[in-house]
Amino acid sequence: MAMNENDYRRKIKSREELREIIGEHPRQKSVIMCHGTFDLVHPGHVRHLMYAKSKADILIASLTCDAHIKKANFRPFVPQQLRAMNLAALEAVDYVIVDDNPTPLENISFLQPDYFAKGYEYYDGGVHPRTREEMDVLESYGGEIIFTPGDVVYSSSSMIDVAPPNLSSEKLLALMESEGVTFDDLRRALESFRGVRVHVVGDTIVDTYVFCSLTGGIAKTPTFSLKYEEQVDFAGGAAVVSKHMRKAGAEVKFSTVLGDDALKDFVLEDLAAQGIQCEPIVDHTRPTTQKSVFIAGGYRMLKVDKLDNHPISDKILAELKESIADDKVDVVIFSDFRHGIFNRETIPELTASLPANVIKVADSQVASRWGNILDFQGFDLITPNEKEARFALGDQDSTVRPMAMELYKRADCKTLILKLGDKGIITYRAPDPEVRSFFTVDSFVDHLVDAVGAGDALLSYATLAIATTQSSVIASILGSIAAALACEHEGNNPVAPEDVLKKLKAVERRIQYA
Repeated sequence: MAMNENDYRRKIKSREELREIIGEHPRQKSVIMCHGTFDLVHPGHVRHLMYAKSKADILIASLTCDAHIKKANFRPFVPQQLRAMNLAALEAVDYVIVDDNPTPLENISFLQPDYFAKGYEYYDGGVHPRTREEMDVLESYGGEIIFTPGDVVYSSSSMIDVAPPNLSSEKLLALMESEGVTFDDLRRALESFRGVRVHVVGDTIVDTYVFCSLTGGIAKTPTFSLKYEEQVDFAGGAAVVSKHMRKAGAEVKFSTVLGDDALKDFVLEDLAAQGIQCEPIVDHTRPTTQKSVFIAGGYRMLKVDKLDNHPISDKILAELKESIADDKVDVVIFSDFRHGIFNRETIPELTASLPANVIKVADSQVASRWGNILDFQGFDLITPNEKEARFALGDQDSTVRPMAMELYKRADCKTLILKLGDKGIITYRAPDPEVRSFFTVDSFVDHLVDAVGAGDALLSYATLAIATTQSSVIASILGSIAAALACEHEGNNPVAPEDVLKKLKAVERRIQYA
């Protein structure tokens, strides 16, 4: 994107560009450097930068890159591209550099500013050992450290924790610009889904919503009394993944295990009506899995499950392997809810049966059951949530980003989309000189109604985007929009591409306004 002289992004430079501009030490114009996270630019930052600018001709604002910020969970709140633009927009700042190192020591040595400015809090009570290291580098070539006044110390983290600002539009725009993705690219990606051949393998769940009214309580026991009003059934679990895929335009084959009961007939009729090629295996030893929730006044009063999670038999496993091996499809999705099909013994065998060059996707929604997303090794895309990731790693303490990186490496996957609930997603992918290893996308939910099934919608749209565009950014954005639409409606229904287009248009309008 071309930049004119009034575009403040022209101030953002690489360290090589900066050294060429400022020249070597000693120089005609004095240079001062400030360094920090600058997660939210607050009055303390502004005063610090203005004081520094008063001490030299040129002010360089250096900020820590996202990869080295680990002091708090879900930080940085503002991604590095947007943090750099925030600083560049300040008149006092002449140049901005994103430091790819964990400390500013290397860039101090490389750029050799005449002065390095630190907040007074780094000096009050004695010089911190890290500050001493910075002073040693400065002194090695004749530079000086300056401590700026600090009668009031502000904290970006405290401000974010108390009242986080809504920067979702700005953050999304910064991501799309940095990756060269446009809204037209997103719309074209949606159109490309039509005709993609997908085979979904996984556990079917019938989600039953029993709507009631609360008539009161029983005097002798702490029991609610509900009046039955209506029951609505949805083909969920891996079945709704198939329905999302089909609704988006894909050609879908679905392999699952069902019981020999009325719910089996309901599922097969529902899928046939959607145009899905269902290849059920009937297991007479188990019921079709059903999860019922009783709702009164908008509140979920009780959940009742009918299921049998014992592992599938060798005969059923052989049938599934044969069905997968014979595939002429573009994508195979293992949609795991740990209701019998997938376990440590079956997953390697099913994976080994996959045709060569097929895109491999896995999602393991363990909820209250035992399961591990790391059982799916070497897949092109996995989409666990934070709880499932922590369970897989046995890690309840690490902040999200390092934990996600560890999962990405241990799973040996090409793309990891980690679902973070109302905080959106974080995506990891293989870095190269042109792209960073991870990025975040905030949630697009405007009004939460029912979060059930959001992960299935994200999985479906993200998978199709990976298959057609090979872009983890497009996959993450479209998957997140589909998840938001699933959250904004009651029940587990497939998300239509025309609704994604409407949501996309609304997001684009917000960004243009922002």
